[in-house]
Amino acid sequence: MDHPIIVIGTGEMAGVFSRGLLRHGHPIFPVTRQMDMEKLAAAVPQPLLVLVTVGENDLQPVLARIPAAWRDRLGLLQNELLPRDWQPHGISNPTVIAVWFEKKKGHDYKVLVPSPVYGPAAPIVERALESLDIPVWELNNAAELTFELVRKNVYILTTNIAGLALPAGTDVAALWNSHQALAREVADEVMDIQFRLIDAELPRDKLIAGMVEGINGDLHHKCMGRSAPARLARAIRHADQFGLAVPRLRAIAAQASQSPT
Repeated sequence: MDHPIIVIGTGEMAGVFSRGLLRHGHPIFPVTRQMDMEKLAAAVPQPLLVLVTVGENDLQPVLARIPAAWRDRLGLLQNELLPRDWQPHGISNPTVIAVWFEKKKGHDYKVLVPSPVYGPAAPIVERALESLDIPVWELNNAAELTFELVRKNVYILTTNIAGLALPAGTDVAALWNSHQALAREVADEVMDIQFRLIDAELPRDKLIAGMVEGINGDLHHKCMGRSAPARLARAIRHADQFGLAVPRLRAIAAQASQSPT
């Protein structure tokens, strides 16, 4: 069978990517939690791409189980993704996309801004998504990828965490237009953490500009999704690991803990 592609996970993102890949004639082999990846790798040892579409909480256990034959063929697209997530597993050059579109159950996908992609299979991912009218652009190097991953993390962590301190239902336009001081405080502390996680400093003004581009891409996007409390807790754990004060994040956590459930 020509150019098979493995898709690990069967959620909303898996459906979007599979649709685009099928349009280009790629046979899709889905992998669920119950399946034996080693058996499938024996049957399909040289897929064109192994796309991991599980959520961020499931990423590490999945990467630990990836068969050796597939490790140089991975594609990753999770939120809060950074090189430190794949490098400890001996994965050196995956194809990575910073997804700037959302897909919710029962609704079609919604694009905020074009999604950057980098890696060996970037052209495959780009063609697949563009066949669905989802704009994608290919990055030039790994440094650009790191910037784009941090940029996406700053957007999603800042809007989610700041949303915990605001009335339920607050959208990103209201956050930026009416609570910009809060947003900037949270973003600064998020960037402090991200820079420790990548062991490098990036231009803060460019990251803020990138976050604002995302905000402008969907002004009515709600700040606080279901994952917001977990994102805040994870950010504070990272801050503790690096000895960072992050007073605004801790104040939001204290406020959230006192809110009625």
